[in-house]
Amino acid sequence: MDARVAVLASGSGTNLQALLDDPAVGPAVALVVSDRSEAKALDRARSAGVRAVHLDPAGHPSREAHDRDLLGLLRAASIDLVCLAGYMRILSPELVRAFWGRMVNVHPSLLPAFPGAHAVRDALAWGARVTGCTVHLVDEEVDHGPILAQEAVAILADDDEETLHARIQEVEHRLYPAMVRALLEGRVRIEGRRAVLEDQPG
Repeated sequence: MDARVAVLASGSGTNLQALLDDPAVGPAVALVVSDRSEAKALDRARSAGVRAVHLDPAGHPSREAHDRDLLGLLRAASIDLVCLAGYMRILSPELVRAFWGRMVNVHPSLLPAFPGAHAVRDALAWGARVTGCTVHLVDEEVDHGPILAQEAVAILADDDEETLHARIQEVEHRLYPAMVRALLEGRVRIEGRRAVLEDQPG
């Protein structure tokens, strides 16, 4: 695979680490970008020898201006696939359209249930018995694009946000690299809202 992957992350970067540790995906990761200078994800990238960039939203007059600079950064680095890994900014339509079908996200719920930034907390507050994680392509709506894969995680009676999130992350760290690998291998076909995965590389 000659494709080049960029990862956008805002926090600790555990899903980034799962991508870096994957023997097929890791070598393709060429760029990590964060909107937060203190994000541990940037340290993880540097430790792996991957270019790490802090693109400060405060240095831009608007979300659109920030995302135009981000798009320029991605194009300059010849990025083929963009992976969102705990990136806590809503992307502008221009950026999403530029990478339609080539931008993927992992979310800690079984979408369309519990979209947004507090999915684990929301599932607990709702009294749900089951939640999970979803890997999906990114479109112009939040947590909305075609679903590549989902896996359920049971909510236990004594779960709090921390314990439940930890079990969801265990699934994310396995499912996300597998789906990124499928995209890199050209095994994903989009049919309307459905994403169809082929068993073997095309």
